[in-house]
Amino acid sequence: MLDSSLRSAPALFAPAPALLTGAALFLDFDGTLVPIADRPDAVCVDDELLGLLNRLAHALDGRLAIVSGRSVATLTDLGLADFILAGTHGLEIAMPGQAVETPAPLAAIARARARFDAFAGQRPGLLVEEKRLSVGLHFRQAPQWADDCERLATRLAEELGLFLQRGKMLFELRPGGADKGSAIAALMRRAPMAGAIPLFFGDDATDEEGFVMAAHLGGHGVLVGEARPTAARYRLEQVEAVRRYLAASVPEPE
Repeated sequence: MLDSSLRSAPALFAPAPALLTGAALFLDFDGTLVPIADRPDAVCVDDELLGLLNRLAHALDGRLAIVSGRSVATLTDLGLADFILAGTHGLEIAMPGQAVETPAPLAAIARARARFDAFAGQRPGLLVEEKRLSVGLHFRQAPQWADDCERLATRLAEELGLFLQRGKMLFELRPGGADKGSAIAALMRRAPMAGAIPLFFGDDATDEEGFVMAAHLGGHGVLVGEARPTAARYRLEQVEAVRRYLAASVPEPE
């Protein structure tokens, strides 16, 4: 489905501010709202970003959701608990003030973590990231191990019956059956999103399902970063451009 939905890079333009009017706003986190860091735990939500998100949520009557590969627990720890959260690529959903909707962890994830730990322990620069429902192997600080990481992750996915999620300098193993597109679809069936037009911002290949679903539901995707074939209709160059675009619709109070 994705391949037939991809648009060539030159066809992409910056989104018009009017797209936010009446929108259900879905935002990826890393690479979209905050720059990608060498280590996942090096990222923080600054006061300016938090203020912007609060103003947006108020202007949109609560129709703002963070849709991320991060777990809901991590997003909450980063100070985002007051927003609708879809974590671990759609496997978790949390409405503000309510319990997290999430499947039970798989024993296969613990086995994959042990294999990743042993592998990374012999290769300096690799980082294993454990979440409740998934485990990731980061090679941003050691790109020379990329091919070895991919071979291991592919083999483990087959052996353990897990889904292999490819990201930026990352291979993640998780249960299948959900993605950012399914998260958007699920949230669009609920208040306060129901009846609005979905607008999804994302930067990675993991966001493509979200772009496809937004279009399927009558909305649009916005690619963040370098031009590439994508199912998004619009593009912004970088995190700073996303923040400027969003801030233009909800200026800071004087």
